[in-house]
Amino acid sequence: MAPEFDCSEPSELLSGVRLARAVIGRGELVVIPTDTVYGVAADAFSPAAVQRLLDAKGRGRDSPPPVLIASVEALDALAETVPDEVRALVAAFWPGGLTVILPARSSLAWDLGDARGTVALRMPSNPIALALLAETGPLAVSSANLTGKPAAHTSAEARDDLGDSVGVYLNGGEVGVEHAGAPDPGSTIVDATGLLVDGGKLRIVRHGVIDAGAIRDIVGADRCE
Repeated sequence: MAPEFDCSEPSELLSGVRLARAVIGRGELVVIPTDTVYGVAADAFSPAAVQRLLDAKGRGRDSPPPVLIASVEALDALAETVPDEVRALVAAFWPGGLTVILPARSSLAWDLGDARGTVALRMPSNPIALALLAETGPLAVSSANLTGKPAAHTSAEARDDLGDSVGVYLNGGEVGVEHAGAPDPGSTIVDATGLLVDGGKLRIVRHGVIDAGAIRDIVGADRCE
């Protein structure tokens, strides 16, 4: 059985993050808490690890996972172009429950699936996730559940779905309970690639924990679909 660490205990947090870093380095999967739901994480720069993540969830390459990052600075390292409207959104909602789709840097050697040259980026606010990201760098992370089943809000729920397809579980207690009334317990996903063309607009791909009205207030109603 894959080991689990109670990250409310400092010593277990340290041990858990160290082992998780090693597991990620071997191309295996780790379950981590985020500020919205539990996620299953893989090395974003290992195509084999990303495929392992998709296989564990029962998901095809047509659903590429988002990439979690530890800092706003990583946004410029991974995205080819960042519009001013996105910088304003990031200033307002990162770290937090907003995922932004942008053109990926063409120089990056990764394969997240059929992403059509884009990458979905988010900086979570969960301290355990951030601690691991600081050790590993960007991680491909999708919700820690089988495709079609409810998102996991506890480590136990994630284990029920993913079992030993995961190398280690970092238990951060129940997460996302404050978002119980949201349309989706996960992050709000916006596609900002339209902002890079004349007359183009930002599109909300998934309504989640960040209210659509708050996004329109920052970007401007005329720049949102």
